[in-house]
Amino acid sequence: MAQAPDISVHIVAYRSRDTIGRCLAALEAQTVRPGEVLVLENGSPEGERVTASDLPDWVTFIESGANLGFAAGNNRLVEKSSGRWVVFLNPDAFARSDWIEQLTAAIERYPDIALFGSTQYSAERPDLLDGAGDVYHAAGLAYRAAYMRPVSFLPEEGEVFGPCGAAAMVRRDVFETLNGFDESFFCYNEDVDLAFRARLLGHRAIQLRDAAVDHMGYASSGRRSEFATYHGVRNRVWVFARDMPGWLFPVLAPFHIVANLALWGASARQGQFGLYGRAIRDALADWPRIMRERRDLQAARAVKPSVFARMMCWNSRALLTREPDIRPVQR
Repeated sequence: MAQAPDISVHIVAYRSRDTIGRCLAALEAQTVRPGEVLVLENGSPEGERVTASDLPDWVTFIESGANLGFAAGNNRLVEKSSGRWVVFLNPDAFARSDWIEQLTAAIERYPDIALFGSTQYSAERPDLLDGAGDVYHAAGLAYRAAYMRPVSFLPEEGEVFGPCGAAAMVRRDVFETLNGFDESFFCYNEDVDLAFRARLLGHRAIQLRDAAVDHMGYASSGRRSEFATYHGVRNRVWVFARDMPGWLFPVLAPFHIVANLALWGASARQGQFGLYGRAIRDALADWPRIMRERRDLQAARAVKPSVFARMMCWNSRALLTREPDIRPVQR
């Protein structure tokens, strides 16, 4: 069977015993096999941990006694892998049979591109999409495009703000230049932050139509769990405050504040008003660190704010409807 030795697949497993078998079976059935597959058991509770005996012998297994989070967990895996391309795959994402083959073809088709995203179909509802790339709205809100929209919403292949971390590929040298995922995020929006920082350095991302996975989504944390809400809100503020370049930061800050206030009010309907407030409080409590990191990050950026402005979505209707924002690839 053909193999793509330059591709390493990294899977962080947390409470994933029910899905990891299907995830790995899909990788074993690939028309082109990845060079290596690494799985981290990320501190799941007793009785829910993945063990070495659960995995085939072609998987490199690493075990953590504590939950490192998605960000640090993937960073530890990348330190152990060797492929020129690092692929991140959620344990509840099941690659379609030609996924690695399509990723390999994309590397050849786009030799100057460093980040690639995969089409995500809903594993429970195959007539629906689970995502078609990450979009970043100018108000400082990121969303997974086409989430729970009919498959007819699937756009053509093209440039996107960033790939969703559930099934993404990044060139190793770029990932290492960025120092990987920001581990302070722990989980949620760390993929948006990584793409944001890569875009500030002038890298581009391509959303691939034909490289596809079936994704369950929120299998370990729950979509509106306290964990997901807290980290999503806190990290969203950090991304905007640290990453938004130059004059765009003060100009767009009022819109970001208004958007957060509106979402804070709406959170009361889910009984999470206090939780949302705690996430905002904790985000602001780390303001000195975020501003120090902002200075370093902005000093290193290679893209002017006016150029970066064109990378974002400015359409509020698209934000509300999760409309994809895929653009023609500039050669």
